[in-house]
Amino acid sequence: MDWLRNAPAPHTTYIVHGEPAASETLRDRIDRELGWTAVVPRSGETVLVR
Repeated sequence: MDWLRNAPAPHTTYIVHGEPAASETLRDRIDRELGWTAVVPRSGETVLVR
């Protein structure tokens, strides 16, 4: 979270590492503390990053 706080706010943050429960918790924390859109993609889901 300290590292993220010092980064410019992205359009969307994708959480792609970690156990499902931990990833969901991190997603919620990013949303709550930073106000950023954070997503945990489903296994095998493809996301176009521009």
